[in-house]
Amino acid sequence: MKKLSLKELNRLSPGAFKMQNKTPIVLVLDNIRSGLNVGSAFRTADAFALEKIYLCGITAQPPHREILKTAIGATESVEWEYTASTLEVVQSLKTKGYRVVAVEQTDASTSLQDFQISENEKIALIFGNEVKGVSDEVIARMEESIEVPQFGTKHSLNISVCVGVVVWDLFSKLRYT
Repeated sequence: MKKLSLKELNRLSPGAFKMQNKTPIVLVLDNIRSGLNVGSAFRTADAFALEKIYLCGITAQPPHREILKTAIGATESVEWEYTASTLEVVQSLKTKGYRVVAVEQTDASTSLQDFQISENEKIALIFGNEVKGVSDEVIARMEESIEVPQFGTKHSLNISVCVGVVVWDLFSKLRYT
């Protein structure tokens, strides 16, 4: 066994990435306070060829230093847009036919492993603030939420880890089932 070189990985250029078919998932980052977490979300969106990231509220925007540090160029490949209001983004995505889902622990959450997705369904995933989660005003407008089951003493995962776990699960359900 040997590690593959960058050349052997056959990675796309940012231009080729933008032209390829995308996984029908968008990320909505609701008031994320850490630029490092935002950059990590960009990296995950690039890795799984997601359609877009919406940066909302206080969420930092490129070229913020912390975002660039963890995104390592993914801000150049992944389409993104800033909007002050997460609710406006949610309403717009619903109008465009997206199934909008909060990633949050609620009294009606579906455990991630039980969450079903159709082959051609467009999904918008809302990830909330590191301390307060998805804002209450957004939760009030949601029809469904999903959560990653946890079995330790903590009540949540870091958003960068949660984005990776949830996106991989949905990606694998779309591509491999």
